[in-house]
Amino acid sequence: MGVCKPLHVFVLIMGVVLLTGCGTTSDHQDLKQFMEEVKAQPKRPIEPLPQFTTYEAFTYSASGMRSPFQAPIKVEIVRKSRVDSVVRPDPDRVKQFLENFAFDAFSMVGTLSDDNGFWALLAADGSVYRVQVGDYLGRNHGRIIGITETDIQVIEIVKSGSERWVERPRTLTLKDA
Repeated sequence: MGVCKPLHVFVLIMGVVLLTGCGTTSDHQDLKQFMEEVKAQPKRPIEPLPQFTTYEAFTYSASGMRSPFQAPIKVEIVRKSRVDSVVRPDPDRVKQFLENFAFDAFSMVGTLSDDNGFWALLAADGSVYRVQVGDYLGRNHGRIIGITETDIQVIEIVKSGSERWVERPRTLTLKDA
């Protein structure tokens, strides 16, 4: 029991010291003086918000042009009369889904046929699509004009100068497995 008595005395003394520390009254005169000085200063006006310029959206207009990272395609004009004729894309035609892809994004992966017709299978963007003669594909108004078991013949309509259009033949060959 003698060991507990000094411990009790120590705890009692510490409690008294802590309580006297909390009960000390101080005027905090320096803090009050600082607050009065701050309040006495003239109030500065709030600066107006800066004027922001409105955002102008950028419209990318070169999506139909050849990518600078791909080699140019040799265009052989078969007949001069085709260049001078009224070859131009139909602006009122509703675009088909496969016209959102570049021609080089396609690869022929097979064909299908039945009593109703002959189709080619094209792979693009991780999916396989079924196309037939007359369907459009690629960004240059490409129209499928022929399908065989080994290739797809496409005629694209591309600009040849400021106001002239020319037909360009392209071929997709069956990809070897």
